[in-house]
Amino acid sequence: MLIHEVSKITGLTKKAIEYYTLQGLISPKVLENGYRDFDEKDVDRLKKISVLRKLGIGTDDIKSVLDDESGKSLQAIAIRKELSLQREQTRKAILDKLSNGMSFPEASAELQALDAGSTIAEKLLEAFPGYYGRYLCLHFARFLGEPIRTEKQQAAYERIISFLDNLPSLDFPDDLKEYPDEMTEYMGTDEINAMNDNLKRVTDDPDSYLSENREMLEQYLKYRQSDEYRNSPAYRIMELTREFFSTSGYNDIFIPAMKELSSSYAEYHKKLEEANEKFLAQYPGVE
Repeated sequence: MLIHEVSKITGLTKKAIEYYTLQGLISPKVLENGYRDFDEKDVDRLKKISVLRKLGIGTDDIKSVLDDESGKSLQAIAIRKELSLQREQTRKAILDKLSNGMSFPEASAELQALDAGSTIAEKLLEAFPGYYGRYLCLHFARFLGEPIRTEKQQAAYERIISFLDNLPSLDFPDDLKEYPDEMTEYMGTDEINAMNDNLKRVTDDPDSYLSENREMLEQYLKYRQSDEYRNSPAYRIMELTREFFSTSGYNDIFIPAMKELSSSYAEYHKKLEEANEKFLAQYPGVE
């Protein structure tokens, strides 16, 4: 089909279609008369391009998204946007402090520190563009939204980089290899943030959480003791992961370094341990 028909179908202007063609995002056939002949595949890609452009994604990233069937490129872009939002939230926090009495020189110093270098989360994502970077940003980004400011933070950051760079792979048996991907295939920043918000409610007021969710927790713990659960892939993966964390240095090296790198994570981790102690006090014997 010719460009005017494609324009009607996709809602894109002819100039936009020509631009995306020149950028190599689509490759229609060229007829003998010099006109471009677009097929259904080209139309489908143009519809996807239209959606991605409305989401504010640039053409370079769009090409990687369209060529990546795994969806990892989209996850990486979502994480970068999340980091950008957190950067803006940090600026808003400085504005709030300024309105509540912070001096302009103090605000200027904080803004200079923010603008002078990448946030810790951005540095980690740059250092580990694959799985480890996504894991760190999804699980720890809310604690790492500021640049490194002290020598102690820099030393902790370097320990984390060294630890992750030399960390052996966590290899699952063949019958379990696809299960983690299935569990996390549709888990993006919204799902991770929802989990983090739930954990925050637990750590902020564990007594209320335990009281309000007693029935649900008891049902869950009963299931955890069942043969069905102990024979499930989830249980086996949990056991393998727990062993990996205990033997790899994750608990002895990574977590202490994270607490030195981020005071907000150190505070959160302390609350998490306190909440866990209260949970174990109510439900002794739980693994």
